[in-house]
Amino acid sequence: MENQNNIPEDLQKLSKEELITIIKNLRNPKIKKDEAIKKKEKAAFDFKRYRKRHVALKFLYLGWDYCGFAVQTHTDKTIEAQLFNALERTKLLESRETANYHRCGRTDKGVSAFSQVISLDLRSNLSEGKGIVPSDEFPDNRMKSSGKEIDYPAILNRVLPPEIKVIAWAPVETSFSARFDCKKRTYKYWFPLGNLNIKLMQDAGQRLVGEHDFRNICKMDVGNGVLNYKRRILSVDFKRLSISEDAPYDLVELTVVGQAFLWHQIRCIVHILFLIGQGKEDSDVIDKLLDIENFPRKPQYDMASEVPLVLFDCTYEDVEWIYDEDSLKFVIKQMQNLWTHHAVKTVIIKRMLDELETLCTIETPILNQAECLLPGVKPRVYKRLLDRQCCESLEEKIEHLNKKQKTNPKT
Repeated sequence: MENQNNIPEDLQKLSKEELITIIKNLRNPKIKKDEAIKKKEKAAFDFKRYRKRHVALKFLYLGWDYCGFAVQTHTDKTIEAQLFNALERTKLLESRETANYHRCGRTDKGVSAFSQVISLDLRSNLSEGKGIVPSDEFPDNRMKSSGKEIDYPAILNRVLPPEIKVIAWAPVETSFSARFDCKKRTYKYWFPLGNLNIKLMQDAGQRLVGEHDFRNICKMDVGNGVLNYKRRILSVDFKRLSISEDAPYDLVELTVVGQAFLWHQIRCIVHILFLIGQGKEDSDVIDKLLDIENFPRKPQYDMASEVPLVLFDCTYEDVEWIYDEDSLKFVIKQMQNLWTHHAVKTVIIKRMLDELETLCTIETPILNQAECLLPGVKPRVYKRLLDRQCCESLEEKIEHLNKKQKTNPKT
């Protein structure tokens, strides 16, 4: 006879090997784990019991510690990977492949966003309404409509990392695309005043407004089929966030609004504007770089740092965003924690700087605050942009790509 733990009552009759086996089983938690897995497999989530709804999600993220937005094969440290992990954990979708998924922007490594938008099909509690995906499948055990939709932000924010949070959602038509239906995108870039002349930068920025060929002010992406480099910028504005006696440490907010942007376009724009603000380039260098007839090849220069760059807004027509107060309170608390963490560090560094500057007897102040946002080797003698070596022209890049494809055709 055995007890409830399946251990024979008369242990004296067992052999040494049998006793060892019993002890090993008692010590091995894997048995219980395997039983739990079997139970989960029996109760697998049945997505066929639910309708799907095409929705838009608006979310923020701090991208400084991530390898960019888009999923990558060698790492899960991307915003998109974290999002889909949360969506699958909460059983809001079965797979990305069946989700009718689109994203508004594809930010690079280190870049953040406040109003990034994606569109996709998610599990719904409703059987009718805007965005409900038609279905011919009606199993007997289909869930009945509850009359109240799933609170998508609340569910996702419980499992997303602190630096990634959903702030709103909206039901949209099944044909809606977060990428192709976006009317304009707003980027912001923050930097310290340092030794920069904002008036010169503002004048140069206005030369970017309108439709231009920006092949010299971006990173050409011919390999991914981008052959048209004409884009329309709607506005470029600078705003000084504070005016204090400690002016070099005052922060400035650059806002660029456009219909669509090229790869690294904003960071190239910022780099050139910084050179103008430092007095190293004239404002009309913008006009010359946009003159493709006379300057068909991009001069070699680095991009500005990615850390201050934020995709701040994505604008759509006829999208009615739903904001839940409880969800927003949760996000605000999370963001306040992050703010405190960074603000305290900022104050500590600034107080150290204040003390160090009182010890320094140099008459000319050190105005190096913005310099770190322009990475790359700093030559002793500055060479102007239009006097530098140039990259291949667009036509040369296309020609090389065609030759490569002929030599190594895809199988």
